[in-house]
Amino acid sequence: MPLLKGGKPVADPWRRVADGDPVPDGPIIVSLARWQSERETLLARGQKLGVALPNTADVAPLQPDLVHFGVVVLNLPKFTDGRAYSQARRLRDQLGFAGELRVTGQVLPDQIFFLQRVGFDTFETDDPRVAARWSETQAPFSAVYQPAADGRRAILSPEG
Repeated sequence: MPLLKGGKPVADPWRRVADGDPVPDGPIIVSLARWQSERETLLARGQKLGVALPNTADVAPLQPDLVHFGVVVLNLPKFTDGRAYSQARRLRDQLGFAGELRVTGQVLPDQIFFLQRVGFDTFETDDPRVAARWSETQAPFSAVYQPAADGRRAILSPEG
C-alpha cells in the first residue's frame, strides 16, 4: 500500500510481519498481539520495531514500551470511526510518543488536516485522491483554535 509523508509518496522502510510468520532481518511492524506474546524475543533482535494497533486498543499500557517503537500504526477501518484520532492524541500528548505515527485504512482527503492535527505524520492508503488533494486540504485552515500535536499555535493561546 502506498505511503505518503507531506503529501508525497515515500519508500516504506518497514516490513509488516503477520502473526506466526518468520521474523526477517530489518525494520519490522508486528501486531499488538504478537508484541505482547513475543516481546523479549523481538527486543533481542536489536533491530527497529514497530507495532500496529487495532482501533479498539487502549494505548496507555504501551507507555513503558514506546521507547522501543520507531513507528506506531493505527487503523481507521471506516471514515466514520474516530477512535484512531483519540489513540493518536493520547500517544502524542499524554504518553509522549515522538516516533512515526502512521494511519492506515479508510483515509479520506477531507480528514488529512485533522489527522495531522492529532499527530499522524505518515498515511498508508490506496486512495489516489489523498495524495492528489493533499495541498488543497491544508489551504482552508490558516488558523486553529485549539493546541494539538501538530504544534501549530492556537490563535487564542496566551503566547498568540
